[in-house]
Amino acid sequence: MIGMMLRPRWIAALLLALAIAAAFALLGQWQLDRAISSGQVVERSTEIVQPLRDTVSPDGPPPQIAEGQRVETSGSFVPGDDQIISGRHNGGETGYWVVSHFVTDDGISIPVARGWTADADQAATVRDRLATEMSIASLQPLTGRFVPDEAPQVPAEGVDPHTMTTVSTAALINLWANWDDQSVYQGYIVDSAAADGLAVIDSPEPVVEVPLNWLNIFYALEWAVFAGFAVFLWYRLVRDAWEREVEEAELAANGGGTDAGGSAGDGPDASAPHGGPDRSHAKAP
Repeated sequence: MIGMMLRPRWIAALLLALAIAAAFALLGQWQLDRAISSGQVVERSTEIVQPLRDTVSPDGPPPQIAEGQRVETSGSFVPGDDQIISGRHNGGETGYWVVSHFVTDDGISIPVARGWTADADQAATVRDRLATEMSIASLQPLTGRFVPDEAPQVPAEGVDPHTMTTVSTAALINLWANWDDQSVYQGYIVDSAAADGLAVIDSPEPVVEVPLNWLNIFYALEWAVFAGFAVFLWYRLVRDAWEREVEEAELAANGGGTDAGGSAGDGPDASAPHGGPDRSHAKAP
């Protein structure tokens, strides 16, 4: 079979199979690079405070890089636009947030989580007090962590229909007084401080988890299998050709022996005299 592989025809076929396998290997490498590049974590310093206006833009979805970023801005709270958000966790406990309406110095609105408490009555007391407070200054600084908007949820059956469990800008603007289609950020700020009567909300540095792109890895494995199959196909073609030649050679050898034996055994009995009949049973005179 080695001699069969060394024939020019099959050497050329091997070179073609290797070229095809190399092309498949390059495609597999490309798919693997795609899987690695899509799984890389973008390094960003979320703990370095950035101006809010430089981090996100109003009236549009925030970029992914803004999620969990500590930001700063200045403006004033709008008294009376305070809401209670239930089912919020803080330090392993479930309680309530008080969320207020904040307007930046350039006139853009954003919800601000002012603090947390485990007691619903305490949350209501703080909300009512904030509703009667007037801003001490027209502009006051605000520092906290920006969090993208949450989807609104329908309260469970048997619960007060006005209960809110998510910080949804779309839901809050329907409750803010004197709202007239002003610009708004699609997200909220978790205040780094807390209003009187509330605890500071736990807001740790976000951990970015990038899922592995298994689809690209699967494609890379497929191309590797195709590359191996190209070489295997060449091997099978050579082996089939070699087995066919061996079988033809055996058939030719067996057919030649049969013809020689047949020509030697055919014809009249060799023991009888040539040209005369057998007289072994003739009667004596």
